[in-house]
Amino acid sequence: MHAPPKLLVSTAPFFRQPLREAFRAVAESGYRSVEVMVTQDPATQEPHLLAGLAGEFDLAVEAIHAPFLLMTRRVWGTEPTGKIYRAVRLAEEVGASLVVIHPPYRWQVRFRRWIERSLAEFSARTGVMVAVENMFPVRLGGERGGLTFHAGQQIEDLERYPYLVLDTSHAAVSGLDILDFFRRYQEKILHVHLSNNAGKGWDSHLPVYEGVLPTKDFLDLVRGSGFAGTVSLELDLRPYLRDEKLTREVLVRNREFCEAHLALAPDPGR
Repeated sequence: MHAPPKLLVSTAPFFRQPLREAFRAVAESGYRSVEVMVTQDPATQEPHLLAGLAGEFDLAVEAIHAPFLLMTRRVWGTEPTGKIYRAVRLAEEVGASLVVIHPPYRWQVRFRRWIERSLAEFSARTGVMVAVENMFPVRLGGERGGLTFHAGQQIEDLERYPYLVLDTSHAAVSGLDILDFFRRYQEKILHVHLSNNAGKGWDSHLPVYEGVLPTKDFLDLVRGSGFAGTVSLELDLRPYLRDEKLTREVLVRNREFCEAHLALAPDPGR
């Protein structure tokens, strides 16, 4: 029998809180592995600080999300390959095997060429896999007179990338069927950002048991496929973060949902 996927939880929902608070909430909710989003918090950037916190809360850092959000566009500079090099070095220092990046915008021609021509070799050389997350059309400036640009969310773009991260909420915004997406790109998908979506055309990152996406069927498919990668819960926790007890309840319920459908054995140490 094949090994089941490993379940992680992303620190992205705790973007505006110190990483220590994120790790405390995650550990108290029974998780043992995390994906760390690099932000302005030095604890997400410096290996000795990140490793120290992970050890304090008995958490394994399995993935690093490089700072590609608009809110982190100046973290580690603005040159995308420079961000990737820094993220890979951080991953090496803390024992993570994966770095998540965003695809190039349409004007980032040199970055696109680097992904298409050099990413696979770079991953093989460093031993840290660098995978590209599917995105969706973004519009700046409002519905009228604004600028619409694309961040590599088209199928033809995804075909060019050697390794992929499937974000289920992003796929919903782009009108992609997550079951078909997974079947089509299973050989390239290394990591999943799992959440549900409200089905209203925006990136809602709802708890897995809410929304329009067939997350149960998706996890059953992932489990039955022999997928050996990682599944990371990436949720919008803003409605709950002011109440620590409620935050823990939501995190626990999402963990238990995933464990049940991925057939993961509960951790006896929880």
